[in-house]
Parts: sequence; C-alpha cells; structure tokens
Amino acid sequence: MRKQKMIRKTSETDIKILLDLDGEGKFNVETGIEFFDHMLDSFAKHGRFDLEVEAKGDIGVDDHHTVEDVGILLGEVFNKAIGDKKGIKRMAHAIVPMDDALATVALDISGRNYSVLNFKFKKAKVGDLSTENIGHFFASFANSAKININAKVEGENDHHKIEALFKSFAQALKEASMIEHDSIPSTKGIL
Repeated sequence: MRKQKMIRKTSETDIKILLDLDGEGKFNVETGIEFFDHMLDSFAKHGRFDLEVEAKGDIGVDDHHTVEDVGILLGEVFNKAIGDKKGIKRMAHAIVPMDDALATVALDISGRNYSVLNFKFKKAKVGDLSTENIGHFFASFANSAKININAKVEGENDHHKIEALFKSFAQALKEASMIEHDSIPSTKGIL
C-alpha cells in the first residue's frame, strides 16, 4: 500500500496529512482557507488520491505559512508514499482546460527537486487565498517531494487558472506515480 500519514508542527502551523496514492479520490480537507481547501479537494478528486488534511495555522497573520507548510508536508508524505519508486512510470504531463484557462503541468519523479513555474494572476486574492502563494505551494511540494515540476497556465479568470493548475498537477502526478513494470525507471538504477 502506497499510503502515508505524517504530522508537521511548528510555532506557526500544526498539520496532519494522510495520503493514499492508490485511492478513489476521497477527501476531507480543512485548512482554514476555503479556496485552498477547494483546490486540495480538486487535487484529490482528479488525481484519484485519498487525502485527509487537517491544518491549523496563523491565518490571522495571513495564509502564507499554512499554504507553505501544507505544500512541504504534502510533498514529504508523497515522497514517503511513493517509496523506492520501483515500477513507476516516473514522468508524465497533463493539459487541462477550464473555460478560458489552459494549464499544463509536466513532472518527473526523479529524486531531484526543481520547479519552473510560469503563471501570473490579476488579483491579489481568490476568495481567501493569496494568489502569490500558488507558486509557493507548488515549489514547496516539489522541494520536499524531490520531484521536478514545470507548470504554466494562461487565461483571463484567476479562479479558473488556479483550478486548472491543481487539476493538471493531480492528473500528471497520478500518471507519473502509476506502477507499470517491476524495475527502477533510471539508467542509474536509483531515483
């Protein structure tokens, strides 16, 4: 079973995450940031991951620490759940439209962290989520999951752009995580 549960507790946040890579898309997410909850719900549903997130953060200050720490811990949980990466497809991409928006995410579960993020938003916030934290979430996930992610989105509506990004990320991550064979997909023999 590729399932993990972890806790991250700092002076700014207290987070518990359970992730099942081979789930059905069930979710129970409560971060205190409603639009972020909606994006993580969408991530679980479209990646067919079972996901539980319980986060308490200093959102009275702002949403930065909560979004960052959820990204860090979700990446760590993913990294543990994927294990030695034996048999995974490893690389995948997804292109997802949502009305006016079009998001593309390509990733490599390489054991090396790197992120190239190409998106801008018109508004400072969508709902109660600061748009500047979208890139921060993806970079935090990539760093702690030790994956390479290249993501871009175009469009007019910030809500649609962000949601298309999370759906595209979910689909690419699900495909790259799929077990296809019984070897390590690397000429080095390790990932």
